[in-house]
Amino acid sequence: MAQALQQVRRIADTGQSDASVVETALDSVFRIDADTPLQVYGRISDVAPGLRLVSSYLTRQGQDESLMRLVTSVLQLERRFSHEPDTLNAVGQGISHIAVQASDLGSHVHPDIIAALGGLYADTISTLRPRVMVQGNPHYLAQPGVVAEIRAILLAAVRSAVLWRQVGGSYWDFLFSRKAMAEAAGDLLG
Repeated sequence: MAQALQQVRRIADTGQSDASVVETALDSVFRIDADTPLQVYGRISDVAPGLRLVSSYLTRQGQDESLMRLVTSVLQLERRFSHEPDTLNAVGQGISHIAVQASDLGSHVHPDIIAALGGLYADTISTLRPRVMVQGNPHYLAQPGVVAEIRAILLAAVRSAVLWRQVGGSYWDFLFSRKAMAEAAGDLLG
C-alpha cells in the first residue's frame, strides 16, 4: 500500500511513474484469490521499495507526512468499502471484466487497462467517504492519463488495504506495533 501510494505522489508531482512499481501494483488488483500475500505481489524484490519505505517510517528515519496522510485515508476508505456490499460487488465485477480486456491486450499496464481501472475506481470507490485527496502539480493533475493512472494505483492501494485487514492488520498497528512491523519488514528485505 505504501509503495503504491508513494507512486501516486510521484505521478501527481512529476507526471512520471516507475513502470515496474506500477506493474506490481496493477498486477495485484487482478490476483483476487491468492493463497498468500506473496502470490498477490510476486517476488519480495517487487515490493522491496515499499518494505524499505515502511521500515524507514516505522523506525522514524523518514517521515513523509503527506504519504502517511494518504495511507491513513486509504485505510479509512477500505473500512467503508468493506462494509458496502454493492460497491464490493461492482468492483469485483468490474475487475473481472477488465481482466478479460487485459488478457486480450496481453498486459495489465496497457493504457486502455489503466484507463478502465481508473474509471472503475472513479465510478465506485471514489464515491465513498472519506475521499482520498491527492495533491500535486496542477499541470499533471489536469491530464486525463495522469488522473487515470493515479486512480488505477489508488484501486491497487485499496486492494492492499483489504489484504492488510484480511491478514489481521489494522490502523492501530502503525501506532502500537511499530517495532514488530519494522522487524518483519527488515526480515523480508534480508
